[in-house]
This record gives sequence, structure tokens and C-alpha cells, in this order.
Amino acid sequence: MKREECKKAPVWLTSFSDLMSLLLTFFILIYAMSSLDVAELEKFISYFQPERKFYIRKTSIVPPINPTPKEVALKIKRRIRKVLPPWAFQIVVTSDFVKLRLFDKILFEDGSYRLTEKAKRTLIEISEVLKKLPENTQIRVEGHVSKIVEVKDPYIRDRWELSVRRATEVVRFLQSLGVDPKRMSAAGFGDTRPLYTWRQPILLERNNRVEIYIAISRPKE
Repeated sequence: MKREECKKAPVWLTSFSDLMSLLLTFFILIYAMSSLDVAELEKFISYFQPERKFYIRKTSIVPPINPTPKEVALKIKRRIRKVLPPWAFQIVVTSDFVKLRLFDKILFEDGSYRLTEKAKRTLIEISEVLKKLPENTQIRVEGHVSKIVEVKDPYIRDRWELSVRRATEVVRFLQSLGVDPKRMSAAGFGDTRPLYTWRQPILLERNNRVEIYIAISRPKE
């Protein structure tokens, strides 16, 4: 017997297969270009599980960014300039701290540890910046007395004790303005750490100063 030949597929079937291939390619392309929301997918799948679970999308809270020493120095400078002339203060900035120097007789009465009115206005401006710094910011106030200063208070023995009393007086006044005392410390060095050693009265007078160190803590990575 003569074997029967297989019937040829209808012509329309070829076009239909081409159409299905194009549709499949189209859907694969759409899937490749889409982004999958895992949280929504898990929520959808949970409807088909025995216990109905809802997955809450997790959100991350960005930790606050500590100000840089340069930013803190600029804020202090803008406020101090309202009260003091440029020669009455000096700001030193490093990568870890800001050091503010307050010079001459603007802070204390001659030979005393009592704050002047201009000193109080200056510290009020500084305190507005200090109070807004992060809680881990450390503030150290150092007192320095020039060798040409005569101690006139009968209850203070020498320049060393005078420098300590001046630093303590600044810390107490900042505390009264709302700066956290747990972040502050005071120290006095008398005339042992002069900025200038030349025998020039104006420079020797500038050794009579208070320095405020503001240690800026870096956030842990």
C-alpha cells in the first residue's frame, strides 16, 4: 500500500504561531523592564496562605547629620560680630573642634573674675549656638592670665587661681543660659601658656584671654 502523506498545516496557523511568538517576546520585554515590589508581592501571596499576614513596608530613618566645625564657627562668628569688634576675638577651626578666643578686658573687670556687661552679651550670643549642638558635643572653657595682670581680689591668691575662677565664671553663666552643664568643663592655666612671649605690652595683654573649645563628634559609620 502507498503510504499517506502528512497533511500540510493550514496557512493561517503559520501566521498565528508568528503572532504568539511576537506576543511572548513582548511580554518578556515588559517583564524585563519592570521593577518588582517585593513587599507588595509578599502581601499578595499572603492572601493564599492559611494565616492571613500583612507585610508592612520597612522604612529607614536617616540619622541626623552633625554640623561640621566650619559650620559651627561661621554661626558663632555671625553672632559675636553683633557685640564685639574683630580684634576682640579669634576663631580657630580644625577637623575635630572649634576654638574660640576672647581677648583683652572685654570679659572681666581689671584684675577680677567678674563678667562685664559686654561679656554677658557675648556669651548670650554664643549660648544660642551651643544649645543647638548635638548632645554628645563637649565644651571646655580654659582661663589664661597674662603676667602683667595684677590680682586685686583679696580672696584670690595668684594668677593661677584667677584663671580658674574666670573659666568657672564663664561656665556658670553659660549654664544659667541653658547650656547643659554635663557637656561643659573648666580649667585654668595661669600664665603658663602664653600666646605671645615678646615684651610688647599690647601682645602681652592678649595673653589675658578665655578659650572655649567645642569638640564636634563625628557620627559613626
